[in-house]
This record gives sequence, structure tokens and C-alpha cells, in this order.
Amino acid sequence: MASNPINLAFRFILELAALVAMGYWGWNTGEGWTRWFLMLGVPLIAAALWGVFRVDNDPGRAPVRVPGILRLVLELAYFAFAVWALNDAGATTASWILGIAVLVHYLISYDRVLWLVRGKKL
Repeated sequence: MASNPINLAFRFILELAALVAMGYWGWNTGEGWTRWFLMLGVPLIAAALWGVFRVDNDPGRAPVRVPGILRLVLELAYFAFAVWALNDAGATTASWILGIAVLVHYLISYDRVLWLVRGKKL
């Protein structure tokens, strides 16, 4: 189910929503020039970590190969931070919606989660 095009699109939307959530948090947390740094810098750093530390064939080549379990921890930290950021910025309902959507995605993608944990081919 992890490679289903609808699920892949859902995952991509979740990734983008998490970046927006991080930027929203940065804008609401900072003041002055730090507001701009947090709004742009935090999502950029998160996106860089997301794109660089990968497992091979998930999809494509990994710039920096990491074990599947480490990738799963990175993904969970990425989404957990986004959910926390929304909650911290006062968008409690949005944080619940994002958190539940991420949970649903990982439940639907159980085969990918098992692949990451076991390190075997999908």
C-alpha cells in the first residue's frame, strides 16, 4: 500500500503541510528579524534533513544512506515537531488534524514501516 499513487500523494501533502506548520510556528514565535529566520530557516533545515538522510530506493538514490529505523525516527520527529509547532502556535485544532492524518498515513503504509524497521525489500 505504501507505493499506491494516492497514498504517495497523501504523504507529499503531509510533508508540505508539516513545512507550512513549521513556518507558521516560526512566524508566530519570533519577533523582528528572528521571525523571518524562524519562518524560513526552520522549514528549510527540516526539508534538507528530510531530503538528504534517506534509505536507498525510497524512492530513488539516497544522498546520505541511513538505516531504515533511523529514517523512520527522522520522519516521526519531523511530523511530531510539526504537530507540536502548530499546537505551540495556538492552532490546536490544526495540530490534531495533522497528527491524526499522519497516524492514518503510517497505518495505511504499514508495509513501508515494516520495511524500514526490518531493512528488507518492499
